[in-house]
Amino acid sequence: MKTDYAIIRKNWNGIEIEIRWNADYLAFEGCPDMAHLEIESLFPPRAPLPMTETGYRSHFIPPQEVERFGGPEAYVEAWITELSGTAAWRQTDDAARQLALF
Repeated sequence: MKTDYAIIRKNWNGIEIEIRWNADYLAFEGCPDMAHLEIESLFPPRAPLPMTETGYRSHFIPPQEVERFGGPEAYVEAWITELSGTAAWRQTDDAARQLALF
C-alpha cells in the first residue's frame, strides 16, 4: 500500500473540492491493481456533492478506469456531470440551499 497522493483542487458549482489520487494504492502479484480516489468538499466544509451527501467520498477503482477518462480530474468531472442531472441530486442540492428553522 502506497500513501503518495496527487492532490488537485478545483471549484465546482461554488464549492471548493479536493481530489486526492493514488494510482497504485494496492498492488499484489497475481491480483489486479487498485487505485484510491478521495473527493472532499473543503469550502463550504463537507458540502454535499452529487456523489456524496456528506461531502466526502473514498472510492477504490482500477486505475485504468480513471486513466480512460484522462486522469482523476477528468474522471471526477464526468462523475459529477453525470450525477448532477439526477432527481436525487437536485433534491439534495435544493435541501442544502434551503434555510431551515428547526
